[in-house]
Amino acid sequence: MILPSPTRRRVEQRPPTRSGRTYFLRTFGCQMNEHDSERVAGLLEADGMVVANRMEDADVVFINTCTIRENADNRLYGNLGQLKRLKEERTGRLLVVGGCAAQKDRELIRERAPWVDVVLGTHNIHRVVQLMDQAEEWGPVTEIVDSLAAMPSDLPVRRESSYSAWVTIQIGCNNTCTFCIVPAVRGREISRRPGDIIREIEQLAAEGVIEVTLLGQNVDTYGRDLAIDGRRRPIFGQLLARLGEIHGIERIRFTSPHPNDFRPEVAEAMACTEAVCEQLHFPLQSGSNRILAAMHRGYTSQKFLQRLAMARKVIPDLTVSTDVIVGFPGETEEDFQMTLDVMKVARFDQAFMFLFSPRPGTRAAAMTDRFVPKEVARDRFQRLVKLQKGISAERNQRHVGRRMEVLVEGPSKKNPRVATTRTRGNKVVHVDGEFTPGRLMDVVIDRAATYYLVGSPA
Repeated sequence: MILPSPTRRRVEQRPPTRSGRTYFLRTFGCQMNEHDSERVAGLLEADGMVVANRMEDADVVFINTCTIRENADNRLYGNLGQLKRLKEERTGRLLVVGGCAAQKDRELIRERAPWVDVVLGTHNIHRVVQLMDQAEEWGPVTEIVDSLAAMPSDLPVRRESSYSAWVTIQIGCNNTCTFCIVPAVRGREISRRPGDIIREIEQLAAEGVIEVTLLGQNVDTYGRDLAIDGRRRPIFGQLLARLGEIHGIERIRFTSPHPNDFRPEVAEAMACTEAVCEQLHFPLQSGSNRILAAMHRGYTSQKFLQRLAMARKVIPDLTVSTDVIVGFPGETEEDFQMTLDVMKVARFDQAFMFLFSPRPGTRAAAMTDRFVPKEVARDRFQRLVKLQKGISAERNQRHVGRRMEVLVEGPSKKNPRVATTRTRGNKVVHVDGEFTPGRLMDVVIDRAATYYLVGSPA
């Protein structure tokens, strides 16, 4: 299959107007939000601004919001009160709120925080500088758009890392999971053209980046909307293989796939493409078929385990993580026991476990008559965590004595004389010594803990 190159769109050019002024970014949520913040930072610095270390020192404060769970909303509204104080402390300070919560709750934010100068959504971050200009001239402005059609793909980016980068390959989601607000705030699935992605990663490699993480709400369906070769089918496996040919890229990761759409050709591409890491995030959500149906997940626990077994058979030494929701409306003790049973069979290396959080605007939020009592859900959650901790410790223990390639991320936050590194399987390894971030090196694993490994240079 030939992956065509699109015509590259140009970002609107304007002379810098805020030279020497400072900005501060606070980001909540997923990697997609983190990457959006990198692009906002790139746009602000292209306008002459420099980053501030503290919110209190900044001329512009940008809050990039998340709305995937209830505590994300609570953190936003807690921050809005702090923003009022910041506004009162410095004349001319600009306050900007963007991201998923802004996309969903634009009127609520305006009502609760009239002191915010700019409210913008997920689809128009490229307009942040222009909207700031407008706010300074005319007063507070809200701009939320529902289409990504006008969003340039080649925005400037300010990355924290010189060796690792996120690359968006797809935005939006066509699934109808009843607990998820993402389709409402990110829109329908839109895939970037392959040539656009290839060029971006080639440029990153030329700049010294050796690791990229491909971002999408459901990467397994990447390309289905592009009709490459006149056929509406996913081409994620072909994209992985093509990106693996780019000189200088040593590691390719991706998030997130959907178990219902994970196909053998993607597993084959992972196994046959040297740069693609042996790591898979495979969200289970529940082990009960009745709850999975209520969630609109599109698969049964049996189908999930079959696809997981296929991936492990095709991809040697695969590391697998998952997501699980505890206390979904209507979940009984029997349903929860089914989740425990699947977790025992699947034996994930890592699990991100959450108590159900009703998101306004989702169908699950309307299932109030079936909500699980909080004390019951918390008890189940603790039992699940206890089970997974044992499995994670066991999965880590099997690496003791092995020689593994790691990528140095930098000094440990707890001890600067210890380096934090990461394996291809995304396991953290602490190594005594000081090593340059971005360096690939071999280590021997000396011991294992529940959530990390400890190694020595080989």
